Amino acid sequence: MTNHLIILAGGASSRMKKPSLLQLSEDLIHQANSRSKALILLNDRPMLDYVLYNAQQAGFQNIYIVIGKEGELFKTYYGEERTENQFHGLSISYVNQHIHEGRIKPFGTADAVCQSLEQYPELQENEFVVCNCDNLYSVKAFEILRKSKHTNAFINYDRDALEYSQDRIERFALTKVDSDNYLQDIVEKPSKSETEKYKDKDGKFRVSMNVFKFDGTLFYPFLQTCVIHPVRNEKELPSALLEMIRAYPTSTAGIPLSEHVPDLTGKDDILIMNEYLAQHPVNLHWPKN
Repeated sequence: MTNHLIILAGGASSRMKKPSLLQLSEDLIHQANSRSKALILLNDRPMLDYVLYNAQQAGFQNIYIVIGKEGELFKTYYGEERTENQFHGLSISYVNQHIHEGRIKPFGTADAVCQSLEQYPELQENEFVVCNCDNLYSVKAFEILRKSKHTNAFINYDRDALEYSQDRIERFALTKVDSDNYLQDIVEKPSKSETEKYKDKDGKFRVSMNVFKFDGTLFYPFLQTCVIHPVRNEKELPSALLEMIRAYPTSTAGIPLSEHVPDLTGKDDILIMNEYLAQHPVNLHWPKN
């Protein structure tokens, strides 16, 4: 069991800055082009509020938000101190994801988690959960991972339950687990002829939506030595995870779950997310800042 949650919010959000196919207000367009996706307003509150609320409902207490060099706006919502800002029962600390020499943007999600463990060394000796800032994970998903008996685990989502276009779903990497649900591989963009062999024992195609639980003691060395993705030129969390399971083949459990995970990948998703929240109201019970 863990009370620590790292939220990745320091990325460049390049897809969010692309033009929208839908009609957005000038204010929303400006937010999408200038803010972290975590701080785009939905019903007058940042997207991150909804993630934090569900995390709090699931029992998390210590939150580490990874921010980039332009992360000052986070502090107007969640506290100005570097560590232990009190926010509706949560203790919020910031991880500044420094940009490495010779680069113009962050070095990827594995680098973000690695810097989190270096800036907060206590995480190197504890279990913690990691998630994206732009996916609205359910209370159930957070609670499953927080309480899991497995020290390394991830939510292994039923692809059929995701309410995205078929074209978008087919771009998701597929997970491959053994008969005991231990992760064996994560396969990016398999061909249609290869896809069938990645069904699990229940006949389901499953995908990771980037919410993981890790044992810092075991995982930290693999974050440090994570390889650079040959196409995206970043150190990515799945790459570090795959290196760990090659060294420890039954170290990481895939926990099956069938539910949708709304997200904010691009501008079009802002209206889709607002519509989702209208249909699935979340009463934050938090006053506006």
